[in-house]
Amino acid sequence: MEPIIKLNNLTKQYGTFKAVDALNLEIYKGEIFGLLGPNGAGKSTTIMMMLGLTEPHFGSALVCGYNATENPIEVKKRVGYLPDTLGFYDNRTGLENLLYIARLNGISEDIAIQKATELLTRVGLEKDIHKKVGTYSRGMKQRLGLADVLIKNPEIIVLDEPTLGIDPKGVRSFLKLIHQLSREEQLTVLLSSHHLHQVQQVCDRVGIFVNGKLIAEGDIPTLSKKLLDEAPYTVEIRLQENHQENLIAIQNLLKQTQDIKNVTIEQDYLSITCTKDITAYIAKTLINAGFNLVHLHKKEFGLDDIYQRYFENTDENYRQTA
Repeated sequence: MEPIIKLNNLTKQYGTFKAVDALNLEIYKGEIFGLLGPNGAGKSTTIMMMLGLTEPHFGSALVCGYNATENPIEVKKRVGYLPDTLGFYDNRTGLENLLYIARLNGISEDIAIQKATELLTRVGLEKDIHKKVGTYSRGMKQRLGLADVLIKNPEIIVLDEPTLGIDPKGVRSFLKLIHQLSREEQLTVLLSSHHLHQVQQVCDRVGIFVNGKLIAEGDIPTLSKKLLDEAPYTVEIRLQENHQENLIAIQNLLKQTQDIKNVTIEQDYLSITCTKDITAYIAKTLINAGFNLVHLHKKEFGLDDIYQRYFENTDENYRQTA
């Protein structure tokens, strides 16, 4: 299957500073891809090159089969872009703003009114269609922005930090809407953010972007396995109080198992790292040895763990090469 977005050695420099450094990335139709990284990592610069709004110094961005530098108009016809800072006419209603965008995209008046009304309903603004946008909250404006990018039936929507300034309830609702739209319309979504938990909630795959470089990409299990390949599983155990004096003996007992990489004692807990999931075996071994378990937890590595570990590895590499 051909990717709908293909970035090949995409590079952007400002003087000697590389904002984006030889970026290679493929995104496929219908998936939600999260471009995750801190502010200043190069995410927005990458988006600008994808949209043909700034030219790369090297490499190419193919979007819907078009080179974004050579055919920026064709790319813009097929991509809806929601920037982090929205620009609407505050003295016009939500409907009036959408109709204006529809006219700019060459949509006839009759179709525009029907489509704008449907989209405003779909994004949850059906009661606010005739209110001036100046009265909208930040979350309402983001929903209007989503209707804005959808009015021209794009194949791809690009969202740059779309949840900035929205309250937690509004964020959950907005992300749910994005996920629903992607699945129902087979829309490809590129979501740029530095909020880990938001990216993890909605994205099929994630690219971790640091200092202009894509240092890792994949789904959460793939990233976890790649990073924690030696011991990707961790089991935490707490024993009944009268067994705590035997923690060292238990540590030595478990270390005899080949699949257990390490056993550490943290206060009254045992933390066991393993090369494969042997949680049931660990529990059975301790119970058969006469120990009573009051807590057992198999830790699932989330995006926060992966993100921090990649940063640690990246920082270590920079120190070694500096």
